[in-house]
Amino acid sequence: MHLFQIQKHQQQDIHLTESGEYVVELLGEGAHAEIHAAFLAQNDDKIDIHLTIIHKAGRTSAKTMLKGVGLDRSQIRFFGRIKIEKNCPLTTSFLEERILLLSDQAKAEAVPELEILSSDVKCSHAASISRIPAEHLFYLQSRGLSPQTAQQEIVDGFLQK
Repeated sequence: MHLFQIQKHQQQDIHLTESGEYVVELLGEGAHAEIHAAFLAQNDDKIDIHLTIIHKAGRTSAKTMLKGVGLDRSQIRFFGRIKIEKNCPLTTSFLEERILLLSDQAKAEAVPELEILSSDVKCSHAASISRIPAEHLFYLQSRGLSPQTAQQEIVDGFLQK
């Protein structure tokens, strides 16, 4: 397990680069975390991220973006939980999980959760698993890009921060 503890008035950028279990604790007022992950899974790769963000003080904030692209027979699983403990007012936290599948054999799961034990907070999550819309590929190809280049451009843009 990877543990990140963010103290009062501290800000931290966290980049997840490998599968695993991650815990981010916001311990003091003014603590802020920016959490990012972008994975390209191919062949038989298995990406499994289990992330828990725990707000242990009021006036803390976190913004999380997990992205993955699945090719071939790869598997991507994002499990993210935001927990806001008791007596943590004025906390703001957002969790977003986005997966793009480019193969019929690739598999994906996106599981966002919220556990809110305090009032006067702003907290939300979003998740999607999708394919590249045909009209996006058509548009780029109509501008002279090959099908492979068009797909690569879309994937590169998707994985950008």
